[in-house]
Formats: sequence, structure tokens, C-alpha cells
Amino acid sequence: MLSFIEHGENAPDTPPLVIAHGLYGSGRNWGVIAKRLADTRRVITPDMRNHGNSPRETTQSYEDMADDLAELIEKIGAPVDLCGHSMGGKAAMVMALQHPHLLRRLIVADIAPVPYTHSQSHHIAAMRAVDLDTLTRRSEAAEQLAAQGVEPALQSFFTQSLDVAGKRWRLNLDVLEAEMDKIIGFPDITGSFDKPALFLTGGDSNYVRPEDRETIKRLFPAARFAKLPNAGHWLHADRPRAFEAAVRTYLDA
Repeated sequence: MLSFIEHGENAPDTPPLVIAHGLYGSGRNWGVIAKRLADTRRVITPDMRNHGNSPRETTQSYEDMADDLAELIEKIGAPVDLCGHSMGGKAAMVMALQHPHLLRRLIVADIAPVPYTHSQSHHIAAMRAVDLDTLTRRSEAAEQLAAQGVEPALQSFFTQSLDVAGKRWRLNLDVLEAEMDKIIGFPDITGSFDKPALFLTGGDSNYVRPEDRETIKRLFPAARFAKLPNAGHWLHADRPRAFEAAVRTYLDA
């Protein structure tokens, strides 16, 4: 089962919130937002398969990630509210379509149920090029990533998944690279999720295009759309307080 971190406690008439992180991330990345939202509800931040402390598996398909989330939700007690960003957003969508009885509301952060063309494999190459044997602190890894042209925000993000003492990445880079076509794609899936769904995007991001709305509404007929101004694809990192406020407002409505 997925490894996870818990924040807060169960509240009467308020379902837990599960937050599924994106590619190369972990549940720890969501700690600040999770702690703030935990003032009124229990918040669960799992590590997705092949990330963080969760099991190393041979696949990274969205059907498998959706089943992982369903197993976790059944353990903590359904129904829950589910929020997913990027890869985690796609996994959350598939989970909603395949296991709708486990959810009350869905929030999808800056991703659409469509295939994309931009591979993320070059980031794997950059992480592999870091000389782990010589590292004594994360800043040294960030310097090596910078030398390869990795932007500062991603340097910090990637090194959060670095186990300096263990001289390893807390990411199954081999499987993530082998399964990249599945990660940037989206499965051919039928059915619909008729419960409330919010598609929250960054105002400066192009991950969810106007032409994607037809597909979204077909799969999620109750979908609503909102944008965070002055935020890109990493909208929860660019504007964490605004993201938190949007999530809180939607879940409490």
C-alpha cells in the first residue's frame, strides 16, 4: 500500500482530503498546504508508487495508480475528497471514473484528461548525472543540476526527493523513464463521474486548453473551472495561499 503522511483529525460531517502529488514529487511536498487545510479536516498526502517511501513497482499506468489510491481510501474510510496535481491529477481522474463511490468531490490541479507531447525524460537524465557518491548536502546536488541547465525552482523540487545519506534518489527512475509514454498520455477510458469536480488551473499555464473542455465535460459533466492569476503549472507553489483558499472554498461550499 502507498506510504502516506496524515495531518489533522477526522471532523464530523467533513470527509478526509487526499492529495495526490505530481511526477517526481512526494507527499512531503504538500506539507505546508496540508497542515493549513488540516485545521478543519483530516488531510492525507500519499507518496505515489515509485516515489518517496511507497513501493517500487514495475508499472506507472494510471489504472494502477488509481487502484493504489482506491486501496488507500478504502483503508482510511470513504468517501473522501480527492485533489490531484499534474500526474496525480490524472491518477485522481481515473480513480474517480473507476471508483466513483469512494469520492465526494474531486479537484484537478492544472491537468486535463488528454495526452501530452512533452516528455519529462530529460529531467531523469539530469538526476542520473548527479554524482551521488560525492554529495554531503542537497545544495551540492542543486549545483550539479544547475550546471545541466535545470531551473532553480526544479532544482529545489527534485532535491526534496534526494536521500543524501543513502546516496540515492527516492524515485524509481528506471520505471518512470520506461513508462513515460503512459505518464504523459491518458488511458482510453469510458464512463463519467457525475459528482462535483473542480478543474483549477494556473492563469499563466497552457496545460488545460479551451479545446480540452469538451473532453472534460464529457467525462466530468458537473465540472466547474477556475483559474489562479499569476500562477503557472506549479500553481500550488507559485501561489500557495490562493491555492489553499480556492480548495477550502470549494470543499466547504
